[in-house]
Parts: sequence; structure tokens; C-alpha cells
Amino acid sequence: MSKSKGPVLLFSVVLVLLSVGCGTGHDSDEKYFLVADNVQVPYWQTAKAGFAQAAKELKVRSEFVGPDTYDPQAEQAAFQKAVQQKPTGILISIADAKLMKPDIDKAISAGIPVITIDSDAPDSKRLLFIGTNNYDAGLAGGRRLAKELHGKGNVVFFSMPEQANLQERLRGYRDGLEATPGIKVDRVVDIKGDPRVAFDNATAIIGKERDKVDALVCLEAQAGKEIATVLSNNNVKNKVAMAMDTDPDTLEWIGKGVIAATISQKPYSMAYVGVMMLDHLYHHKIGKLDNDWATNSFAPIPAFVDTGSSLIDKSNVEAFLQEKNTVTGTQK
Repeated sequence: MSKSKGPVLLFSVVLVLLSVGCGTGHDSDEKYFLVADNVQVPYWQTAKAGFAQAAKELKVRSEFVGPDTYDPQAEQAAFQKAVQQKPTGILISIADAKLMKPDIDKAISAGIPVITIDSDAPDSKRLLFIGTNNYDAGLAGGRRLAKELHGKGNVVFFSMPEQANLQERLRGYRDGLEATPGIKVDRVVDIKGDPRVAFDNATAIIGKERDKVDALVCLEAQAGKEIATVLSNNNVKNKVAMAMDTDPDTLEWIGKGVIAATISQKPYSMAYVGVMMLDHLYHHKIGKLDNDWATNSFAPIPAFVDTGSSLIDKSNVEAFLQEKNTVTGTQK
């Protein structure tokens, strides 16, 4: 993983600026929305905790909305409904960037600040993106995978190729494997937001391609536990499984040694910082929202806030769980 201090420094500067702005009073009319593409996924429950904590500290209203299953059209409808309420600001994780672009642009034109988190819509007029440097996350995963495979083997990836953040993770993985030409990417499976697709494909691989595939790598949160279940049910011990994010089942499979490692993002931080930035923008107007801030050398906002990522394996999974339980108030 890149050790560049740039994103860390930028993140620190953002927090300092926000803390300065938070000394002002807050209006009872302030209301912020977080729109997710699947509100039941543990990843988004963690983001919800960060979102709620920020709103509590600011004493403003907040609402977490989105579909109960992965559904880009339903997410679009939830965003449109939020816009109709003329909120102070909206955070959204993008399931389909092309689908959401017109709605985001319309909200910006109406004076409603929109910040993307976790997954971006870079061609829209959203103000900025807060999330993981997905390329760096994939790069770290690729380097770890190369060690797990001892430089040789065939890999199947499980992803949703239409999502820009997952494309970046795959690019990072490929580059991380570049130094080990003995490792080949066999194919990328599109799970289409349905973990059952990952389960079925992993089952087929274990049944028909047991000797062909050496590693099964998940670029999104839901597939890891499905693949681990398949490996465990079939008593397969000679395959490397790599996951993404910190679903409780994923962490349990790491503890059992079925999944070698997962890449942890920071959804709590994304949502927390997102609300703080929206609140700052409300109390400290930046003028027209639809300026091209990304290319403006004197922009009052960053184009990208990198919240970071880290590898979790058997050596640090318990420490991660203890910290998560402390912050979110959940039980292991």
C-alpha cells in the first residue's frame, strides 16, 4: 500500500478546518441525508454510525435512506425523494454513476450540496469525493496475494465491473501482481450485486476447475463470506481467498483461517467527515456550487479526501473487532 503522506496530510487539514468552523451555532432546520445502495449491509451500518455521531455532535437532523438490497434504480428514487425535501446537504454512495449524474447535477443546480462517499460519480457536478484510494487498496491486496501464492497461480476475481471504485481496485490488484508474472488473472466474475452469484460460481470452480484456479479474490463486501462457505463446505484447504471490507462473517472466516486477509475501508470516517464538511459548507458558503472546483487551483474545498484503508488478517482481526465494538456500540 502506498505510504504517501499527501492524503493523510490533506485529511488532517480538512479536520482542522472543520473543527474551526464548528464553533458556530446550528439551525434547527438543518437536515442531512446519507443515501446508500444497500442499507442492510454491515458496511453501511458502520457508515450510519459515523453519520449519526456527526449529526449528534452538531445537533442537526439526519436521515439514512436507500434500498434494502442492491438496486441502483431504488437508490436513485431515494435520492430524488431526499432532494424533494430540500435538505441542507446529501451524502451518497454511487451504485450507477451514469444513472445518478443527471439527478446530482439537478440537485447542485438547485443549491443542494452533494458529496459522494465510498463510490464516486466523477463526471457529475458533485462537490467532492470522500473515500478510499481504491487503486492503493487493490495494490496492497495484489502484493499480499502474490505472497500468499508464492508467485505462481491462477486467480478469479469477483466484482461488479460497472462500478468505478471496483474498477480501480482491480487495476491496483493487477499492478500489484505485475512483478510476479507467474500469477495469471483467469477471469472476472460479475456478481451483479447478488452474493448468491458468488456462491454459485465458487461452487462451480471447486467442482470443475479445482486444479485450475488457485485463488478467489473478492473486490466487494458480499462475496467473501460466500466463497469462504464454499471452501469450508467442500473441505478445500489449498486455495487462497481474499476479501474486501469487514462484514462480521468475513472477519469470522479470517479468524478460522479460511480467508487469508481482507482490506478494511473506513465507512464510519467517510460519513462522519462528510456531514462535517456539508455543515461547514452550509455555514461558510462557497458561492456557486456548480463551479469546476476540481480544476480550480484556489478552490476552498478539496477534490478528494482519502480516508485510508488497511489489511486485516489473523494477526490483527481481534484488535479490529474490539475497536469496532467500542466505536459503534455493537457486540462481537
